[in-house]
Amino acid sequence: MYKLLTASVALLISFHCLPILPHHVAHGKAAPSQNSPSMLPVTDGDAYRSSHHAFAAPVILLDVGHGGIDGGTSAQGVLEKDINLAISQKVYLLLRSKGYAVIINRLGDYALSDENRWLNSRSRHTRDLAQRKSLSEEVSTDIVVSIHANWSPRSNAHGPVVLHQKEGRSYLLAQSIQDAMNKLYETEHGVVWGKPFYILNYVKQPAVIVETGFLSNAADRTRMSDPTEQKRIAQSIANGIIYYLSVV
Repeated sequence: MYKLLTASVALLISFHCLPILPHHVAHGKAAPSQNSPSMLPVTDGDAYRSSHHAFAAPVILLDVGHGGIDGGTSAQGVLEKDINLAISQKVYLLLRSKGYAVIINRLGDYALSDENRWLNSRSRHTRDLAQRKSLSEEVSTDIVVSIHANWSPRSNAHGPVVLHQKEGRSYLLAQSIQDAMNKLYETEHGVVWGKPFYILNYVKQPAVIVETGFLSNAADRTRMSDPTEQKRIAQSIANGIIYYLSVV
């Protein structure tokens, strides 16, 4: 948690670099008032709720895939962990700019398994996944959005894919994000049940995994590596989350 609070200062310095979303992008949601939560990461969901009115904004947990020794997938020298972090930071700032309470579990290039000193397991991967799940339990989280990049042996596989739990709210969250990303990528992909994935099996809150594109596809890789396009990808993810929260 110390890394989270320390690194957030550097992240927030870059906040002015992101454009503020126009009102219509937020699907009609009013701009935050002067009483909106601060731009610092919310680390105690219960405290946040107790200090606001009964309809306080839900708490969103952004799970940044991989990190540190775990680079994730890669192609042509582009590492998934770097793409995940760049896009997740932008989603975080966009949501915070609209007044949403957001937690991001990685703000630098390190493995979350390094912070897990409570699970007696030799598997670094298991400790990493358990640490991600643990944060969703320690904080009063409403939804979990895990951000990743995809890979396929077929170079023509492209576009975003959102995976969901076998649960109705998770499905609706996935569909909202998928629809927003399909508009950006001009694709018609459907959501997918993420049956084998740890996060989707063990996180109790509605959770989804957002595969922002295929690093194995040249066009997707170029888009995902471009900071301007990363902002557009982040904006589509934020739009999907906001739309879901406005109707559920």
